Amino acid sequence: MPVLKVTEIAAEVQAGRRSAEAVARETLARIKAYDAVQAHAWIERPRAEEILSRARAVDARVAAGEVLPLAGVPFAVKDNIDVAGSSTTAACPTFAYRPDASATVVARLQAAGAIMMGKTNLDQFATGLVGARSPYGAPGCVFNRDYVSGGSSSGSAVSVGAGLVGFALGTDTAGSGRVPAAFNNLVGLKPTKGRWSTTGLVPACRSLDCITVFAGDVAGAALVDSVAAGFDASDPYSRHAPQATAPIPPAFRFGLPKPEQRVFLGDAQAEAMFAAAVERLKAMGGSPVEIDIDPFLDAAQLLYAGPWVAERTAAVEELLKTNPGAIQPTVRAILQGGAAYSAVDAFKAMYEMQAYARLAEQVWADVDVLLLPTAPTIYRLAEVTAEPVALNANLGRYTNFVNLLDMSAIAVPAGFRDNGTGFGVTLVGPAFADAALLGLARRYEEIAPMPEAPPLDLDGRPETVKLAVVGAHLAGMPLHWQLTSRDARLVARTRTASAYRLYAMAESTPPKPALIHSNDGAAIEVEVYELPVSAFGSFVVEVPAPLAIGTVTLEDGSQVKGFVAEPRAIEGAQDITALGGWRAYIAQR
Repeated sequence: MPVLKVTEIAAEVQAGRRSAEAVARETLARIKAYDAVQAHAWIERPRAEEILSRARAVDARVAAGEVLPLAGVPFAVKDNIDVAGSSTTAACPTFAYRPDASATVVARLQAAGAIMMGKTNLDQFATGLVGARSPYGAPGCVFNRDYVSGGSSSGSAVSVGAGLVGFALGTDTAGSGRVPAAFNNLVGLKPTKGRWSTTGLVPACRSLDCITVFAGDVAGAALVDSVAAGFDASDPYSRHAPQATAPIPPAFRFGLPKPEQRVFLGDAQAEAMFAAAVERLKAMGGSPVEIDIDPFLDAAQLLYAGPWVAERTAAVEELLKTNPGAIQPTVRAILQGGAAYSAVDAFKAMYEMQAYARLAEQVWADVDVLLLPTAPTIYRLAEVTAEPVALNANLGRYTNFVNLLDMSAIAVPAGFRDNGTGFGVTLVGPAFADAALLGLARRYEEIAPMPEAPPLDLDGRPETVKLAVVGAHLAGMPLHWQLTSRDARLVARTRTASAYRLYAMAESTPPKPALIHSNDGAAIEVEVYELPVSAFGSFVVEVPAPLAIGTVTLEDGSQVKGFVAEPRAIEGAQDITALGGWRAYIAQR
């Protein structure tokens, strides 16, 4: 199911080429089909007839001559945002209530013709970046369900990423509207605090919370933003936006973390995709400027390791006191931690944060925008279940400080790992730079084709490993059968980076080479195979010393598993690096 385009649906319904009712029926069918895959992306959905009735009302308004910017566009709402007629649970059944009115943002979207299809799953009380802290289930990444969808706006990202709805509302306190966008190949717009109303939102940290949007492209996010944004007198945190902000110029400066601050936690593919995004911005006319992000990272520590966590405690204080067992254990432990902070602690932290905010302001004198990885890596659901706190914290490295320091941001796709999961980057600007960021994000989309998305994971995606072979396991060589017997599939004939030396080992039967990393190396011919993880494990067991399996860098900079060797492998060996590969050596023999 391809991702839907908000602008196309709205234009077709407004022009009468499609009816809102037909769009709604198609959407209901897609949702029903995907229920067999991840029904737990949803917490509650209206009856089909209610949805169709609303769609027919939109058709009547269009027929009467009304211009509806979002005519007939199906959308989903994270279930910590009020929708009249639906329960709000914040993923805690005991907390659930039925609101009398919809959140201001929801009401604006519906008035513009959008059709609400249901309430989506989330990390309970919007506390998490993984999507695995909900009693309603843990949605997985739409491209590989063994991996997290990202949170806390998990169901919202899945509903758009799987092509079920045109857009979905999320929320973002520390990255919940950006991290899921990265993993599911979406655009995630996090508006400036107060630019979208939060009336009708169950607060996480009320002074930081933002309602956000997930969409399949920048144009869709921009259209939703044009409807949802605006001052709301009923929201004490709503802010009047400046009359106009300057666009980012054709030649612009973008800030990058210093090299030692670009942390990917061993995810070499994420690191390579971030480097490619840097080149993409250069092609757009950008000039990179290295900046020190340590003050940003220090500010982020105050969110969970400081008194701001007490703001989360305040949001559910009564439930925490009267029925703590109703709260998911990891979330409960975080919320209980907020009770340890005093008013003195809070004021001290406020002073500290103000100092960080002043440092952040100075950055904008040197750059027009920041370019950051949205998340340094991704984890399997099983991994975040086993280590729920530390791994969750890792995902927020580049997102936690943005609201604390009053910045605007938009997450955009930047490629896919071999396991199918998405990687994204985020463009960050000062407060009320939203329109400028949307404009730059459009340029980012248009400068070159975006990476093609892998198929949705509908039946379970088998885990595979890419393995580079250099000698006796090459096609036609004596040990190639050890690959074919494990259903290995050839994916590339290529060369290593120019950083290896190749030796013909002495007294090896059958003859085998040793690949050694070297500062004065050359590019060596290899074949790269893909095989199931289980088969890879059994293959590694059979690799005899002094050979081993390590990580090999290819000529395009990517890294795969491959044959390497211990130093003793070259005792009495012949250096055959100049031949460029094992086949040339065998032919010479």
